[in-house]
Amino acid sequence: MVTPSEPILHVDLDSFYASVEVLKDPSLAGKPVVVGNPGPRGVIMSASYEARAAGLHSAMPSLRARRVCPAAVFLPPSFEDYRAYSNRFREILLSFTPRIEPLSLDEAFLDVRGATMLFGAPAGIGERIRTTIRSELELTASVGVGPTKLIAKLASTRAKPDGMLFVRAGEVLAFLHPLPVSALWGVGDKTAGTLGRLGIRTVAELAETPSVILDRLLGAGPAASLLGLAWGRDDRSVVPFEAPKSVSAEETYLRDLDESDEILREVLALSYRVASRLRSDGYRARTVTLKLRLPSFATITRSKTLARPTDVASEVYAVAGDLLRRLPQTRRRFRLIGVAASNLVPAGAEQVGLVRAGRWGDAERAVDRAVRRFGSGAAVPAALLRPRRGGGAPPDPPGSRTRHPKGNGGA
Repeated sequence: MVTPSEPILHVDLDSFYASVEVLKDPSLAGKPVVVGNPGPRGVIMSASYEARAAGLHSAMPSLRARRVCPAAVFLPPSFEDYRAYSNRFREILLSFTPRIEPLSLDEAFLDVRGATMLFGAPAGIGERIRTTIRSELELTASVGVGPTKLIAKLASTRAKPDGMLFVRAGEVLAFLHPLPVSALWGVGDKTAGTLGRLGIRTVAELAETPSVILDRLLGAGPAASLLGLAWGRDDRSVVPFEAPKSVSAEETYLRDLDESDEILREVLALSYRVASRLRSDGYRARTVTLKLRLPSFATITRSKTLARPTDVASEVYAVAGDLLRRLPQTRRRFRLIGVAASNLVPAGAEQVGLVRAGRWGDAERAVDRAVRRFGSGAAVPAALLRPRRGGGAPPDPPGSRTRHPKGNGGA
């Protein structure tokens, strides 16, 4: 069997969060739909292509978006729904190959070199995947096909929306070199600005720059990596599965929070979101981290490692609340609060935590069952039923989920 020269696919659902919202409410079709918090501190998480045509994009501040497009329809995120569609998306990909590396809810790399006997050439597999997603999910996807992960990813970006681009092995440099240098992995705004000051603005210009100059400019390691990418060299393989390093939830508030009871309620809500995610994904955590951002934008983090791992919100909250109380009283005004669980172990690895959790663990699992049966908000802790005074959208109830890093559902 001949191994294809272009075995890597990158599949990316188009404007995922916004597209799911349109499926839920067909009256939104053709309108500039935006998923995100419309408040003064909100940002766009996902924008429909109608919204993009009006100048909106992911990560744009909501206030600016409203000025640019007053007709934009803002909707809060529905992570339960996005997760459900993402699971079906993953099942479609698995029907073609087990070699899948998920990047977020709405995109993944595939290595199809072992699937060509059943499904044909990689480009044909890409088209079959797009057709299946359209027929089974009523969503559109863009696919890039190429010899490496970098090329496949860049090709899917060029194919958007609802297209496919196949870059043959012999065409890599012709495809890659005209692109802006910011297209390469590892080139953010700061690095692009540094290169731009030397007149290096395209990948071709970067490729032709002597390594000794880049070494002085960026450091030997980063320079060698970027030069390799500029010449199309990328030896990273598709990693079928990587266990998550952490589970987190955070909230930015429309006004700074400074009342102790209010802050503790937010920590409780975030602890429930994190614990629900842990149980849903089959993990327990040994370490709990509290993240707090001050009005000055300075960020404080405090962590504690437990004697035994947990997936119970009451235990996560007990640790996070204690970390909060240990802070100086002068640092009790926050614009953002986050809770994270890390140092994860599979849920079956230790059973002693279940005994320790006792009735609280049983109660939270009963909440999980209610949410699965009746939907988000079917059951919440009584302490979270009172109106929030932070001015933002209500926290997602237990059972809701957030995802990072890409996680914006916006491409």
